[in-house]
Amino acid sequence: MTCPKETGAEKAEVILDRVLGYILSDELKEEDKDRIVRDSVENYDNFINPGWLKYRKSISTNEAFVEWEDHGSCFADLYGEEFIDCLGGFGIYTFGHRNPEILKYVERQLKRQALHSQELLDPLRGYLARVMSAITPGDLQYCFFTNGGAEAVEMALKLARIGTKRRHIISSVGGFHGKSMGAISVGGKAVYRLPYLPLVQQVSHVIYGDIGDLRKTVKKLASVGEETAAVILEPIQGEAGIIIPPEGYLKEVRELCDEYAICLIFDEIQTGMGRTGSSFRCIAEDVTPDIMIYGKAFGGGIMPITGIIARPHLWDEALVENPWLLGSPTFGGNPLACSAALGALSFMIKHDVPRMAREKGEYFMKGLKVLREKYPSVITDVRGTGLMIGVEFPSNAAGYSFAKGMFARRVMTAGTLNNAVTIRFEPAATIDCADLDLVLFRMDEALADTKKEQGL
Repeated sequence: MTCPKETGAEKAEVILDRVLGYILSDELKEEDKDRIVRDSVENYDNFINPGWLKYRKSISTNEAFVEWEDHGSCFADLYGEEFIDCLGGFGIYTFGHRNPEILKYVERQLKRQALHSQELLDPLRGYLARVMSAITPGDLQYCFFTNGGAEAVEMALKLARIGTKRRHIISSVGGFHGKSMGAISVGGKAVYRLPYLPLVQQVSHVIYGDIGDLRKTVKKLASVGEETAAVILEPIQGEAGIIIPPEGYLKEVRELCDEYAICLIFDEIQTGMGRTGSSFRCIAEDVTPDIMIYGKAFGGGIMPITGIIARPHLWDEALVENPWLLGSPTFGGNPLACSAALGALSFMIKHDVPRMAREKGEYFMKGLKVLREKYPSVITDVRGTGLMIGVEFPSNAAGYSFAKGMFARRVMTAGTLNNAVTIRFEPAATIDCADLDLVLFRMDEALADTKKEQGL
């Protein structure tokens, strides 16, 4: 009688041989492409989460859209259908897809060493931290590298508590910082928080952009013995719908934090690496946080790598005595990921990506404003800075209709994770103006369809 484990291993080996063959193949057969599409739907439905298929509403001319390759500002499915990527992985592809000037460093590093021993000194991590200290404002100096955005947020929150010897954290309504327990605790959307209540305690939320509300909250907490450890904010709220705070707000937050010796944390995961027209948004606001969180495009659109950089006064003696006290992510700051981040930073500096994002953003915004004037009942607002842009619609239904229409016209964009009132546009800074013109042309058609379909 065959052991179930042996039977499972044999079944797995058949699947593995076939799938690895797909990976090694220079060109897939049509029957292979069809098989991959069918398998992908079945695999997500039975082995990942059937809800994923309902959430991912993007449908192509095939049974389902399965992305397979990418380059520049575009990606394509198995059948070669090419899309202009205006979603950009919610900010990942600031430098484009598989940018060859970044990819070359990752490929060379992969041939030399991919991961590290965990015990000895790996040089790329040190060089990356030194470069980050050089290009970030003020006296931001010490880095800690992680793998995903939520993990970096956790490190920032922990460091703030260690460095201030306080506990209370203040965040903002509508803010988004990830979905691990600490990150979701400071998140400002009920839909993500409710399933896990009670969350991390001693967390308060204030109205974003309202310095008076923040000041009142800090004062009230102090009056009842709850000294605030940190205020964590996005310099521009992304998931909330590209919400830009009032002019001077972040400076006022900085002044308030200085007054009460509070650690100021800026979550620059989406706003950083040139996307908003400066290398990091806090530089444009002339504000230096105590801790800055970075990610998404930090890995050049090739490798996952995130992290924090902090001012020296937060680096408590306890962290010097035990470097692993803050965290010990197995793959954080690995050589392969660091090579991608170093390549991305080099590309950003040498090609002045912030300027590229500003100029392309201004060009695109002009076209969007023309469309808003043409379709005032469909587009209720257009806002953003650099290439972090939101187009607001009167309802979820209208936003979804528009996004579906854009997908049908081979342009990828999307709303926030749980609604489509605001559709986000975050194309690569390397995108050609000709492609932006094409996006605007296709938008005109999609808006006309949405107006008719929604009766606007």
